[in-house]
Amino acid sequence: MDLISSLNQLSSEFTPALLPKADRVFFCLESLWFILFPDHRFSSKYFLKDAAKEKAYLVLRECRQELEKQVSLAFQAQKKSEMEVKTLVEDFFNTLPSVKKKLLDDAQAAHERDPAANSMDEIILCYPGFLAILTYRLAHELSLRKVPLIPRMMSEYAHSLTGCDIHPEAKIGEKFFIDHATGTVIGQTSVIGNGVTLFQGVTLGAMALNPPGIHKRHPTLEDDVTVYANASILGGETVIGKGSIIGSFCWIMSSIPKKSKIRMAKPHLIQSFSGKTKECIPNWEI
Repeated sequence: MDLISSLNQLSSEFTPALLPKADRVFFCLESLWFILFPDHRFSSKYFLKDAAKEKAYLVLRECRQELEKQVSLAFQAQKKSEMEVKTLVEDFFNTLPSVKKKLLDDAQAAHERDPAANSMDEIILCYPGFLAILTYRLAHELSLRKVPLIPRMMSEYAHSLTGCDIHPEAKIGEKFFIDHATGTVIGQTSVIGNGVTLFQGVTLGAMALNPPGIHKRHPTLEDDVTVYANASILGGETVIGKGSIIGSFCWIMSSIPKKSKIRMAKPHLIQSFSGKTKECIPNWEI
Protein backbone atom coordinates (compact mmCIF):
# COMPACT_ATOMS: atom_id res chain seq x y z
CA MET A 1 0.00 0.00 0.00
CA ASP A 2 1.47 3.37 -0.98
CA LEU A 3 1.82 6.27 1.46
CA ILE A 4 -1.17 8.28 0.24
CA SER A 5 -3.52 5.29 0.37
CA SER A 6 -2.30 4.47 3.86
CA LEU A 7 -2.90 8.02 5.08
CA ASN A 8 -6.33 8.21 3.45
CA GLN A 9 -7.39 4.92 5.01
CA LEU A 10 -6.69 6.29 8.50
CA SER A 11 -9.26 9.06 8.01
CA SER A 12 -11.80 7.15 5.90
CA GLU A 13 -14.03 6.30 8.86
CA PHE A 14 -14.82 9.88 9.86
CA THR A 15 -14.11 12.09 6.84
CA PRO A 16 -16.82 12.32 4.17
CA ALA A 17 -15.84 12.29 0.52
CA LEU A 18 -16.63 15.98 0.17
CA LEU A 19 -16.37 18.88 2.61
CA PRO A 20 -17.03 22.61 2.27
CA LYS A 21 -14.09 24.25 0.53
CA ALA A 22 -12.31 26.73 2.78
CA ASP A 23 -11.44 29.23 0.06
CA ARG A 24 -15.05 29.28 -1.19
CA VAL A 25 -16.44 29.71 2.32
CA PHE A 26 -14.03 32.62 2.84
CA PHE A 27 -15.16 34.04 -0.51
CA CYS A 28 -18.75 33.92 0.77
CA LEU A 29 -17.79 35.58 4.05
CA GLU A 30 -15.82 38.40 2.43
CA SER A 31 -18.63 38.87 -0.08
CA LEU A 32 -21.08 39.24 2.80
CA TRP A 33 -18.80 41.82 4.40
CA PHE A 34 -18.88 43.73 1.09
CA ILE A 35 -22.65 43.39 0.67
CA LEU A 36 -23.25 44.77 4.17
CA PHE A 37 -20.62 47.54 4.02
CA PRO A 38 -19.70 48.16 0.36
CA ASP A 39 -17.96 51.46 1.10
CA HIS A 40 -15.72 49.86 3.70
CA ARG A 41 -15.08 46.33 2.39
CA PHE A 42 -14.58 46.85 -1.33
CA SER A 43 -11.31 44.92 -1.70
CA SER A 44 -10.86 41.19 -1.32
CA LYS A 45 -8.51 38.52 -2.61
CA TYR A 46 -11.57 36.34 -3.14
CA PHE A 47 -13.55 38.48 -5.57
CA LEU A 48 -13.25 41.32 -8.05
CA LYS A 49 -10.78 43.85 -6.66
CA ASP A 50 -12.60 46.83 -8.16
CA ALA A 51 -16.12 45.76 -7.27
CA ALA A 52 -18.00 49.03 -7.03
CA LYS A 53 -20.87 49.64 -4.68
CA GLU A 54 -23.20 49.65 -7.69
CA LYS A 55 -22.10 46.07 -8.46
CA ALA A 56 -23.07 44.76 -5.04
CA TYR A 57 -26.03 42.88 -6.55
CA LEU A 58 -23.58 40.89 -8.73
CA VAL A 59 -21.52 39.95 -5.69
CA LEU A 60 -24.75 39.06 -3.88
CA ARG A 61 -25.85 36.74 -6.68
CA GLU A 62 -22.51 34.95 -6.85
CA CYS A 63 -22.31 34.72 -3.06
CA ARG A 64 -25.79 33.19 -2.85
CA GLN A 65 -24.94 30.58 -5.50
CA GLU A 66 -21.63 29.70 -3.86
CA LEU A 67 -23.10 29.51 -0.37
CA GLU A 68 -25.76 27.09 -1.62
CA LYS A 69 -22.98 24.82 -2.95
CA GLN A 70 -21.00 24.93 0.27
CA VAL A 71 -24.06 24.42 2.50
CA SER A 72 -24.99 21.38 0.37
CA LEU A 73 -21.53 19.95 1.01
CA ALA A 74 -21.83 20.68 4.73
CA PHE A 75 -25.16 18.83 4.86
CA GLN A 76 -23.89 15.91 2.78
CA ALA A 77 -24.20 13.38 5.59
CA GLN A 78 -27.78 14.52 6.30
CA LYS A 79 -28.74 14.34 2.62
CA LYS A 80 -30.74 17.57 2.54
CA SER A 81 -32.54 18.18 -0.74
CA GLU A 82 -31.60 20.98 -3.11
CA MET A 83 -34.87 22.74 -2.31
CA GLU A 84 -34.23 22.52 1.46
CA VAL A 85 -30.79 24.07 1.00
CA LYS A 86 -32.12 26.85 -1.25
CA THR A 87 -34.84 27.66 1.28
CA LEU A 88 -32.35 27.75 4.14
CA VAL A 89 -29.92 30.01 2.26
CA GLU A 90 -32.73 32.32 1.15
CA ASP A 91 -33.91 32.56 4.76
CA PHE A 92 -30.35 33.44 5.81
CA PHE A 93 -30.07 36.23 3.24
CA ASN A 94 -33.41 37.64 4.37
CA THR A 95 -31.85 38.28 7.80
CA LEU A 96 -29.16 40.62 6.42
CA PRO A 97 -31.10 43.88 6.98
CA SER A 98 -31.64 43.03 10.66
CA VAL A 99 -28.02 41.89 10.98
CA LYS A 100 -26.81 45.20 9.55
CA LYS A 101 -28.98 47.16 11.99
CA LYS A 102 -27.41 45.27 14.90
CA LEU A 103 -23.94 45.92 13.49
CA LEU A 104 -24.60 49.64 13.14
CA ASP A 105 -25.71 49.65 16.78
CA ASP A 106 -22.47 47.81 17.67
CA ALA A 107 -20.43 50.42 15.79
CA GLN A 108 -22.32 53.25 17.49
CA ALA A 109 -21.63 51.65 20.88
CA ALA A 110 -17.92 51.55 20.06
CA HIS A 111 -18.01 55.18 19.01
CA GLU A 112 -19.68 56.19 22.28
CA ARG A 113 -17.44 54.13 24.57
CA ASP A 114 -14.02 54.58 22.98
CA PRO A 115 -12.64 58.14 23.17
CA ALA A 116 -10.03 57.16 20.56
CA ALA A 117 -12.74 56.53 17.95
CA ASN A 118 -13.05 59.53 15.64
CA SER A 119 -15.90 58.24 13.49
CA MET A 120 -18.15 55.31 12.66
CA ASP A 121 -16.12 54.89 9.46
CA GLU A 122 -12.95 54.36 11.49
CA ILE A 123 -14.62 51.65 13.56
CA ILE A 124 -16.03 49.75 10.57
CA LEU A 125 -12.78 50.07 8.60
CA CYS A 126 -10.17 49.56 11.29
CA TYR A 127 -11.41 47.97 14.50
CA PRO A 128 -10.62 44.24 14.82
CA GLY A 129 -13.34 43.88 17.46
CA PHE A 130 -15.94 45.13 15.01
CA LEU A 131 -14.74 42.72 12.30
CA ALA A 132 -14.95 39.85 14.80
CA ILE A 133 -18.50 40.86 15.78
CA LEU A 134 -19.49 41.31 12.13
CA THR A 135 -18.35 37.77 11.37
CA TYR A 136 -19.98 36.40 14.54
CA ARG A 137 -23.39 37.88 13.67
CA LEU A 138 -23.28 36.28 10.20
CA ALA A 139 -21.99 32.92 11.43
CA HIS A 140 -24.54 32.94 14.27
CA GLU A 141 -27.43 33.17 11.80
CA LEU A 142 -26.11 30.08 10.01
CA SER A 143 -25.62 28.25 13.30
CA LEU A 144 -29.24 29.02 14.24
CA ARG A 145 -30.17 27.16 11.04
CA LYS A 146 -28.05 24.17 12.16
CA VAL A 147 -25.60 24.48 9.27
CA PRO A 148 -22.59 22.25 10.08
CA LEU A 149 -18.94 23.34 9.77
CA ILE A 150 -19.41 26.60 7.85
CA PRO A 151 -20.11 28.87 10.87
CA ARG A 152 -16.95 27.60 12.59
CA MET A 153 -14.95 28.03 9.39
CA MET A 154 -16.10 31.65 9.23
CA SER A 155 -15.41 32.36 12.89
CA GLU A 156 -11.94 30.83 12.70
CA TYR A 157 -11.14 32.90 9.62
CA ALA A 158 -12.02 36.04 11.57
CA HIS A 159 -10.05 34.65 14.52
CA SER A 160 -6.96 34.43 12.32
CA LEU A 161 -7.39 38.07 11.24
CA THR A 162 -8.35 39.67 14.55
CA GLY A 163 -7.04 37.42 17.34
CA CYS A 164 -10.59 37.39 18.73
CA ASP A 165 -12.27 33.98 19.12
CA ILE A 166 -16.09 34.10 19.26
CA HIS A 167 -17.95 30.81 18.98
CA PRO A 168 -20.84 31.23 16.51
CA GLU A 169 -23.31 29.53 18.88
CA ALA A 170 -22.77 32.05 21.69
CA LYS A 171 -25.75 34.33 22.37
CA ILE A 172 -24.80 38.02 22.23
CA GLY A 173 -27.15 40.95 22.66
CA GLU A 174 -27.20 44.40 21.08
CA LYS A 175 -24.68 47.28 21.32
CA PHE A 176 -21.74 44.97 21.95
CA PHE A 177 -18.20 46.37 21.99
CA ILE A 178 -14.84 44.59 22.23
CA ASP A 179 -12.05 47.13 22.70
CA HIS A 180 -8.70 46.12 21.15
CA ALA A 181 -10.07 42.56 20.84
CA THR A 182 -6.80 40.61 20.66
CA GLY A 183 -6.92 37.46 22.76
CA THR A 184 -10.61 37.70 23.66
CA VAL A 185 -12.34 34.30 23.86
CA ILE A 186 -16.13 33.80 24.03
CA GLY A 187 -17.14 30.18 24.48
CA GLN A 188 -19.95 28.26 22.81
CA THR A 189 -22.61 28.53 25.52
CA SER A 190 -21.81 32.06 26.68
CA VAL A 191 -24.78 34.42 27.04
CA ILE A 192 -24.09 38.16 26.78
CA GLY A 193 -26.74 40.81 27.34
CA ASN A 194 -27.17 44.26 25.81
CA GLY A 195 -24.66 47.08 26.20
CA VAL A 196 -21.75 44.87 27.27
CA THR A 197 -18.11 45.97 26.87
CA LEU A 198 -15.14 43.60 26.89
CA PHE A 199 -11.45 44.45 26.65
CA GLN A 200 -8.56 42.48 25.18
CA GLY A 201 -7.66 39.12 26.63
CA VAL A 202 -11.01 38.50 28.36
CA THR A 203 -11.98 34.82 28.56
CA LEU A 204 -15.56 33.62 28.94
CA GLY A 205 -14.70 29.99 29.44
CA ALA A 206 -15.60 26.64 30.97
CA MET A 207 -14.29 25.12 34.20
CA ALA A 208 -14.02 21.59 32.78
CA LEU A 209 -13.40 20.27 29.29
CA ASN A 210 -16.11 17.61 29.30
CA PRO A 211 -18.49 18.04 32.25
CA PRO A 212 -20.94 15.11 32.09
CA GLY A 213 -24.53 16.03 31.36
CA ILE A 214 -23.93 19.79 31.46
CA HIS A 215 -24.82 21.81 28.38
CA LYS A 216 -24.31 25.35 29.75
CA ARG A 217 -20.54 25.43 30.28
CA HIS A 218 -19.81 29.15 29.84
CA PRO A 219 -20.90 32.19 31.87
CA THR A 220 -23.70 34.70 31.50
CA LEU A 221 -23.07 38.46 31.44
CA GLU A 222 -26.19 40.53 32.04
CA ASP A 223 -26.84 43.96 30.50
CA ASP A 224 -24.31 46.81 30.77
CA VAL A 225 -21.46 44.73 32.19
CA THR A 226 -17.87 45.88 31.61
CA VAL A 227 -14.96 43.42 31.82
CA TYR A 228 -11.42 44.80 31.73
CA ALA A 229 -8.34 43.26 30.15
CA ASN A 230 -7.28 39.67 30.82
CA ALA A 231 -10.08 38.82 33.25
CA SER A 232 -11.31 35.21 33.18
CA ILE A 233 -14.94 34.39 33.94
CA LEU A 234 -15.61 30.67 34.03
CA GLY A 235 -18.49 28.23 34.40
CA GLY A 236 -22.01 27.80 33.12
CA GLU A 237 -23.63 28.73 36.43
CA THR A 238 -21.62 31.94 36.77
CA VAL A 239 -23.75 35.06 36.23
CA ILE A 240 -22.30 38.56 36.26
CA GLY A 241 -25.11 40.85 37.39
CA LYS A 242 -26.39 43.83 35.45
CA GLY A 243 -24.17 46.91 35.49
CA SER A 244 -21.21 45.21 37.15
CA ILE A 245 -17.56 46.08 36.47
CA ILE A 246 -14.89 43.37 36.51
CA GLY A 247 -11.33 44.62 36.87
CA SER A 248 -8.28 43.38 34.99
CA PHE A 249 -6.80 39.95 35.75
CA CYS A 250 -9.72 38.85 37.96
CA TRP A 251 -10.44 35.11 38.04
CA ILE A 252 -14.16 34.54 38.65
CA MET A 253 -15.92 31.20 39.06
CA SER A 254 -19.07 32.21 40.94
CA SER A 255 -21.92 34.65 40.38
CA ILE A 256 -21.61 38.38 41.08
CA PRO A 257 -24.60 40.55 42.17
CA LYS A 258 -25.73 43.41 39.96
CA LYS A 259 -23.84 46.73 40.11
CA SER A 260 -20.80 45.13 41.71
CA LYS A 261 -17.21 46.29 41.25
CA ILE A 262 -14.66 43.48 41.40
CA ARG A 263 -10.92 44.09 41.50
CA MET A 264 -7.75 42.32 42.59
CA ALA A 265 -6.93 42.84 46.26
CA LYS A 266 -3.87 44.94 47.16
CA PRO A 267 -1.78 44.52 44.03
CA HIS A 268 1.89 45.38 44.52
CA LEU A 269 4.31 46.78 42.00
CA ILE A 270 8.07 46.77 42.50
CA GLN A 271 9.78 49.93 41.25
CA SER A 272 13.53 50.10 40.56
CA PHE A 273 15.23 53.42 39.86
CA SER A 274 18.85 54.55 40.21
CA GLY A 275 19.80 51.33 41.94
CA LYS A 276 17.04 51.61 44.55
CA THR A 277 14.05 49.27 44.81
CA LYS A 278 10.78 49.97 46.54
CA GLU A 279 7.17 48.78 46.57
CA CYS A 280 4.75 50.95 44.65
CA ILE A 281 1.08 50.68 45.67
CA PRO A 282 -0.99 52.89 43.35
CA ASN A 283 -4.68 53.70 43.64
CA TRP A 284 -6.42 50.83 41.82
CA GLU A 285 -9.96 52.09 42.19
CA ILE A 286 -11.99 51.54 39.01
